[in-house]
Amino acid sequence: MLCTNLLGTRYTFINKNNIANNRPKIFVANHQSMFDIPPIIWYMRKFHPKFVSKKELGKGIPSVSYNLRHAGSVLIDRNNNKQALTEIAKLGRYIEEHKRSAVIFPEGTRSRDGQPKHFRTTGLKILMKTAPSAIIIPISINNSWKLLRYGKFPMGVGSHLKFYVHPPMERTENLDDFISLIEDKVKSLIQ
Repeated sequence: MLCTNLLGTRYTFINKNNIANNRPKIFVANHQSMFDIPPIIWYMRKFHPKFVSKKELGKGIPSVSYNLRHAGSVLIDRNNNKQALTEIAKLGRYIEEHKRSAVIFPEGTRSRDGQPKHFRTTGLKILMKTAPSAIIIPISINNSWKLLRYGKFPMGVGSHLKFYVHPPMERTENLDDFISLIEDKVKSLIQ
């Protein structure tokens, strides 16, 4: 994050909520670029966030790949549904047992222009079922796509990334309706 400050990037992370640390948490966010992840790690560090990531990120990125492989996150093969769901279920059981948090981007891939995609619900449902006491915390992310609008070089200059953490939500019985409500919350503050 400090390196991107050299490009004039600013970060605003708004969290006005008193989030209990004695329960597992599932952070649900839209996904605009790889620059969504470091602010969530930094600003939510007291909750030990673990990520649902594509397996390609498990190799070749100094520090990031190592942490994804060895710090409790899961690497999924998006072409192998059985493997992906098994890994997500394993993460759900882990956060339930250790009162940690998981971060999932239900769009399934990054939005390259900031416009949110429709949520894919299966992974989130598995996570909620395997961590039944977890509270759900929606996060709206704005403008991180602007850092990569031209690709990795040149990077975007002068972007103001904004993260808004919504109030925690208690899970309801009807998961389809509940996920739809989460999606509406996340999208409500995307500009």
